[in-house]
Amino acid sequence: MRQGSGYLDAASSEPLHPAARETLLAALDRGYADPRRLHGAGRDARLLLDNARAVVAECLGVRPDEVTFTSSGTDAVHRGLLGLRHRSDAPVTRTAVEHSSVVHAVHWAEAPTTVVPVDRLGRVEPTAFTGTVGVVAVQAANHEVGTRQPVAAVADAAGGVPVFVDACAAMGREPLPEGWDVLAGSAHKWGGPAGVGVLLVRKGTLWTNPFPDDDRGDDRATGFENVPAALAAAAALRAVVEERDEVGARQRTLVDRIRQVAAEIPDVEVVGDPDDRLPHLVTFSCLYVDGEAIVTELDRRGYGVASGSACTASTLAPSHVLEAMGVLTHGNVRVSLTRDTAEADVEGFLAVLPEVVRDLRAQVGL
Repeated sequence: MRQGSGYLDAASSEPLHPAARETLLAALDRGYADPRRLHGAGRDARLLLDNARAVVAECLGVRPDEVTFTSSGTDAVHRGLLGLRHRSDAPVTRTAVEHSSVVHAVHWAEAPTTVVPVDRLGRVEPTAFTGTVGVVAVQAANHEVGTRQPVAAVADAAGGVPVFVDACAAMGREPLPEGWDVLAGSAHKWGGPAGVGVLLVRKGTLWTNPFPDDDRGDDRATGFENVPAALAAAAALRAVVEERDEVGARQRTLVDRIRQVAAEIPDVEVVGDPDDRLPHLVTFSCLYVDGEAIVTELDRRGYGVASGSACTASTLAPSHVLEAMGVLTHGNVRVSLTRDTAEADVEGFLAVLPEVVRDLRAQVGL
């Protein structure tokens, strides 16, 4: 079996890109030292870190001094959003479908919060942000259903209010939207190593580190950087950007096929925008079936998917994204393709999906 042929959960984590693997192995022997030391090994590590920053900046169309590597995408989200709040009482206006990292950051900061609703496709109306104050949080595209948000139009409607964008689901797969002041990404979402986040702060943006300072001599310092991993993340990003037109077109065709077949199963709702969306991701909900049961049964047949609305032991709560959209939350399945997912992989998945749903319904007498 080809590696990852049944793995359909790239939205959680994309398999390590070959370019990242090769670069990581080479960088381990050179990037171990503290890049802020003046000795030879430190200067060597600094050179690698600066190179990684320059590559990421070039791929994303930003300045190298606007790029900071963090310990994760979640860390980048927390630092990015909270660093725009310059008063403890500064309010945050966010969409109802933001990632939990945004929701948790706002809750932790005890920020006055306004939640902007979305339509049934998961998209906000930009005019809802007119007259906002404080900080705006709007994602580039949704991590569960793939729907893109009109970031530039939201920024225009907000009229100069600082805009934070969570681009973890979209970075590398698509060009960055316009209109942001601070933006966050996550390397393992595009095939880089886990444990590398990207924080972008536009030059001239009033942003301050919301967490305790360290001794790194950098206003945006996040601790001792993982230099080899940052360089590998940059290598993967460059490769993904170079191939994304071809990969994205292929993935879009395969996702269209999944949407078609899933919609033909009785009492199944395919959610999210069918066109204005990320190319590799599709979500559907199956009435009368538990999402975790579908995931388990598909895994037994060799297919790894996610369930965005499955109850968890800690919260026993369905997906807040699907609830906000007003769509079916029960029996939710998220399928997200890797760069190597082939037509045969998708057709194999689609061959077993109706059977799994039918058998699970039969178990409860339907």
